[in-house]
Parts: sequence; structure tokens; C-alpha cells
Amino acid sequence: MKGKNYKIVSLYSFFPFQENLILDLKNKLLEIANESDISGLLIFASEGINGTICAEKNLINTVINLLNKYTDNRNLNMKVNFSKKKVFKKLKIKIKKEIVTMGVNGIKPSQDNGTYIDSADWNKLIKNKNTIVIDTRNHYEVSIGTFQNSINPNTRNFSEFPRWVDDHLDSHLENKQSTNIAMFCTGGIRCEKATSLLKKKGYKNIYHLQGGILQYLDDISKEENLFKGECYVFDKRVALDQELEKGSYSICHACGMPVSIQDQVRKEYRKGIQCHFCIDQFSDDDRKRFEERQKQIDRLNVENHKIYKD
Repeated sequence: MKGKNYKIVSLYSFFPFQENLILDLKNKLLEIANESDISGLLIFASEGINGTICAEKNLINTVINLLNKYTDNRNLNMKVNFSKKKVFKKLKIKIKKEIVTMGVNGIKPSQDNGTYIDSADWNKLIKNKNTIVIDTRNHYEVSIGTFQNSINPNTRNFSEFPRWVDDHLDSHLENKQSTNIAMFCTGGIRCEKATSLLKKKGYKNIYHLQGGILQYLDDISKEENLFKGECYVFDKRVALDQELEKGSYSICHACGMPVSIQDQVRKEYRKGIQCHFCIDQFSDDDRKRFEERQKQIDRLNVENHKIYKD
């Protein structure tokens, strides 16, 4: 890992998390963040923990040890990556009703979920003619990369997924009792919760990719890889390529959509101001504000570059 100073750990776990322990863990992590260079986003809820942390290796190990203590050494479904730069500005910790928002009562992945399928067996499952494959991520994530022949529910957020299941899933099933339903997402958390939803609704033969796309890309060789494109991630890297390195996408700071290198040469694109996705979404006054914000960002970047050179 020469030249890559930051270790990035994505993790999640569904388990009953007591409120007093949540608050205690949050305070301890913020104390560590106040005294050291750790960044990321962590979400705590009564159903478990979810998030990504970024720091130098020794500090990451300290944080993971603390998380293990508060979660009774449960499986945190960790995915590890490395970067030369920080991928978050600072550490944010949010306490919510759900660690991934579905908005359906009675869904308990820690008690009832589908069958894990590891990367080695995933290809065989999704090549099976009796299997349908569902991408449980948002439409903009699907647009930059997904598995061949997977179904795109075209959701804007995960809370729209249950409605898609009610309205559309049966139309994709030849036989509700015998068809395999295989689901996947970035790191495994959304598809795991989706399996719990489907089981509650009475569906059978429910499977999900253990560790998600990130684990699959880490495990599977280029020759056997059935994932096409790049994988969207919720940090400054925007997307990762097949080698889990920073990909070719950046973010439009006006609308938040990922834009490719090709998108950035389109006539609609103005860095920090607009892209082809949001050309009709904002007023001239909005764009003036975006333009001023971009000028400030550019000035700050120039100043930081001068400091770095000196």
C-alpha cells in the first residue's frame, strides 16, 4: 500500500442496539475525532450500525476495536480500501430510526433475512435461467454500473423500493414459489434489508450478495467479472473502477448527480454550476450563487496548492 496513507473501512451490522450504548459510543468516537485525523459518516439506530470511516491504519484499528466492544464483536461486514487522500471532510455521526431507511414497520434483518451468497457462487446463481437479479440501489448508481441483465427498479431512494415490490415484482416472476430472487447493492446492507422485506411478504428463494459489489470486485478476477461499469460510493471518490481505484466520475455540485468524463465535455456542463441532468432544474439566480461558490472553491484550491508547494 505504498503511497496510500488512508485506510477506508465500510461496515454495517443489524443487531438490537440499546439507546444508552448508542449515545456513549457516539461521544467516545467524537472525542477521538477531536484529537485525531479521522473522517467519515456513521449512522446508529436501534436496528444496528452502518457507515464508512477513513483514517490512517493505526487509528482505524483503534476505532474498529471500540466498535467491536460496543457491538459484542458481531460481524461488521467490513470492506477495506485505501486512498492517498481523505475521502470525507470530517467525522459525522447520525442517530436515526433506521441505519438504512426503508420506512416499513416490522422489518428485522437481524432476525429474518435471505440466504447469503458469496462472490464465488454469485455468478452461478445469476446465470441460472430460473433466477431474476434485482439491483436495490438508486437509479443514478445503477446508471454508471451494474450486473448484466439485472432489473433496475429506477428508485430515487431506498424508501421507494417497497412500493416497487408491491407494484412490479410479480410481473418479473414466472413462478412466485420457485423462481430465485437474487439481490445486490454496494456493500450488502440494502439488499440484506430487502430480503427481509420480501420474506415478510411471503416470497421464497431469496438470496443476496454477501459484501455487495465492493466485495465481489475484490474477490473476482477480471476474466470472470460480470459487473459492468463503475461502482458508485458515497464519498469524495464518487465511483470506484474494477480495481477498486477512484473511477472516472465526479459530482455535479449543483444537483449531486455523478457525471462522467464524457458528460463534462457536453455543452450543458459548467463546473460547479450545472450539468445535463439539471439544466432545467435551477433558476438564473441559483446559477449565480453556484458560480460564486465555485469561484470560492477555486480560489481556496489555488491557495492550498501554493501552501503545498511552499
